[in-house]
Amino acid sequence: MTRVHEILETGPLQVNCQILGDPTRGEALVVDPGGDAKRILARAQALKLKITHILATHGHFDHIGGVSELKQLTGAAFWIHDEDRPLVEGAARHAATWGLPFGPVPTVDGSFADGQTLTIAGLSLEVIHTPGHTPGGVCFRCGGDLIVGDTLFAGSIGRTDLPGGDYDTLMDSLQNRLLSLDDGLKCHPGHGPSTTLGRERRANPFLNGSF
Repeated sequence: MTRVHEILETGPLQVNCQILGDPTRGEALVVDPGGDAKRILARAQALKLKITHILATHGHFDHIGGVSELKQLTGAAFWIHDEDRPLVEGAARHAATWGLPFGPVPTVDGSFADGQTLTIAGLSLEVIHTPGHTPGGVCFRCGGDLIVGDTLFAGSIGRTDLPGGDYDTLMDSLQNRLLSLDDGLKCHPGHGPSTTLGRERRANPFLNGSF
């Protein structure tokens, strides 16, 4: 099977929204739609994929800004880790502190837990709980790809001065959860360019001890 994996920058804070799909089944899931729901849907339709699920790596407003509209357009179910439900409920207040609007708060339809394998849209995703940026922050492993949200960036790590953040918890997640994985995994952050786990292990100052 040739898996579809496309990344679109969405919303006012340019969140990397990821479309993953199985062209054989004609289904797709979307991770972190930061906004621009109609553009996400149009791209999925161009790929001949029906969006069945929306997943969030965490509950900050910029990563869920397009969820409500995308749910309305597609009927897709929205899932997030239970520990980040309060962030979803408070997303409008958080957005207001940035001077940004936020539409209807999305209804959460389901959740997932650490170590769970999600079998949806013809794909298998392993859930890896990586708290620190937020209490319910997760990464999704799908084959050789690792969707890391705002846990890890190319050359940096997630902020911990936002709602739900804790630096020591994030460093524990990075050192004991992510760095235990294979260097060859391609990491797709919530903002900025993709990287590999090996590259970050060697060159990221937060991970190689040079910070």
